[in-house]
Amino acid sequence: MRDSDVVIIVGGGIAGIVAALELIAGGRRVVLIDRDSENNFGGLAKESFGGLLFVDTPIQRRHGIKDSPELAFADWTRFGELTAADGWSYRWAQAYVENCRRDVYEWLRQQGVGFLPMPQWVERNGNSVPRWHIVWGTGQLLANRLIEQLHKLPQSDALTLHFSHRVERLLIADGRVTGCAGVREDNGEHFEFHGSAVLVASGGINGDLEQVRRHWPAACGNAPSELLNGAHRYADGRLHKAVAQHGGQLAPLDRMWNYAAGVRHWAPRKPQHGLSLVPPRGALWLDANGQRFEPTLLTGLDTSAQVAQIARAGGTSWQILNYRIALKELAVSGAELNPSIRERRPLAFLRDMLLGNRWLVDTLLKHCADFVVAASLPELVEKMNTLSNVSIKLEHVEHALTSYDNAVRRRDPADPQIANIIAARAWKGDRLRTANLVPILEPTCGPLIAIHERIISRKSLGGIVTDLNGRVLDNSGQPIAGLYAAGEASGFGGGGMNGKRALEGTFLGGCIYSARRAARALLA
Repeated sequence: MRDSDVVIIVGGGIAGIVAALELIAGGRRVVLIDRDSENNFGGLAKESFGGLLFVDTPIQRRHGIKDSPELAFADWTRFGELTAADGWSYRWAQAYVENCRRDVYEWLRQQGVGFLPMPQWVERNGNSVPRWHIVWGTGQLLANRLIEQLHKLPQSDALTLHFSHRVERLLIADGRVTGCAGVREDNGEHFEFHGSAVLVASGGINGDLEQVRRHWPAACGNAPSELLNGAHRYADGRLHKAVAQHGGQLAPLDRMWNYAAGVRHWAPRKPQHGLSLVPPRGALWLDANGQRFEPTLLTGLDTSAQVAQIARAGGTSWQILNYRIALKELAVSGAELNPSIRERRPLAFLRDMLLGNRWLVDTLLKHCADFVVAASLPELVEKMNTLSNVSIKLEHVEHALTSYDNAVRRRDPADPQIANIIAARAWKGDRLRTANLVPILEPTCGPLIAIHERIISRKSLGGIVTDLNGRVLDNSGQPIAGLYAAGEASGFGGGGMNGKRALEGTFLGGCIYSARRAARALLA
C-alpha cells in the first residue's frame, strides 16, 4: 500500500487508538499495526485500573479542592526533579498540566467516559492535593469505548487494522520515513506498509525483564534477581532501536516506574506475570529477613522510594496484616480484580467500600501462592519460611509486630506509619479505604496474613524524544521527516515528561494527550 494520505500507526494501545480517532476524523487514512491479537486491542490500558491525573476539574471543585495548573506544575517539577534545562520534557510537563482538563478530561467525557465522584490522593510526596480520577468502568471501559468510537466513525472505511504484525524496521524514501516492515507473529510472513508518515505508539521497554535489569537505575542498587512483569508482554523497546538506527534521539531508559508490592498471578498470561497490590497502610512492611524496614516503608507517599529501598535490600519483602485490615485495605491495581468498578455495579462497589472487599481477600488467599494465612504467629512464620530463600526468625517478626502494636494502642504519631495512617484518614477519599489503627496481633481481628512481595515492572519514563508536535528529534534536535511518536514510547511526551518520578495518572493521561497532539500536527 502506498498513499500520500495514509498515516501508519505502530501500536494498538490507547495512544494508537486515540491518534487513529483524531486522524480519521480529520480526513486522513490510517493503517494501524499491532503485534498482539485482535482480542487484546487496547493494550495495557485495557487491563489498567483507569486512573488519570487531572487538574482543576469539576469533580475536584465539588469536594472543595483548590487546584491550578501553576500548583500542579510546581508539584510535578519538584517531584520529578525537572527543570527548564530538561528541555522538551519540561515543556511537555507544563503543556500537560495546562491542557489536561480540556484535552483529556473533557474530551473523554465527550466520548462517553465517566469518573468516580471523588478523586483519590496518591503520591502524597508529590501531589499537594487529590488529583487521581478513576474511570467508572476501569481502563477496560476506557479502551472499549474509544475502540467503539473508532468503529462508529462515518469514515470507518479509512481505517485498516493489522494484528499479529511485529514491526522490525522503518522504511526511508527521499530522506523521509515513509513506512515500516516486519514479520507476522502468526505465520512468519514478511510485510511492508507505506504511507506519508509513521507514528510510533508501541509502548516502552518494561515488558522485557532483561531490558529492565540492563537499564536498572543506579540509585536503586543492583537489579533484583526476582522480578515480576506488570507491563505489556510486547513492550520490548524494539521500535526504540529502530528509531535510534535512523538517528532518533532517546532519553535515558533507566528512568522507569516500577511497583514495590508485586505477587505472582495464578493464571499467568505471560512469563513472570505479576499483579500489583496497593500496599495496605495498616500492614507492617518487613524486609526479606522478617525485620521492619529502616526507615519505615510507607504507603501512598512515593512509589519510587519504596522500590529503591526494597531493591537495595535484595528485592523481596513481606507485608503482615490481619483479616480485618485486609478487608478494608487490600486492593489490586487493574481491571481484572475490581469487578464492581469494571462492571459498573454501584451497590456492589458501595458494599465493598463500607463492609470490606471479602471477595477479593478470599480470592487472593485461595489462589495466590504468595499469600499465607495462619491462626498464630509461630504458624505464620513457619509458612513464610516455606516461601522464602532466607531463614526468617520468629523472634524478629514477633519483636517488630509487638513494638508496632504497642505504638498503635498508644496512637503514637512518633511512629511514621501511624502518622501516615492518621494523615490518610483525614481525607475522606482515603478514610473509606484505611483501617483506623488496628493492632495486627489482635486476636479478634481474624487470622494473620503474610504476603511475599517482589518488585513488579510497569512503565518506562524515558523514551523517544519529541517536540510538542510529537515529531521525533534527531541527536542535533532537528525533526526527522515523517516520524512521530506518542504515548509511553515517547516517555508520554518529550522523551520523558515525568522526569525521575511520576505522579500517578500521568501514564494514561499522557498517552491520550500526546496522541492528540501528534495527530493534530499530522493533520496540520
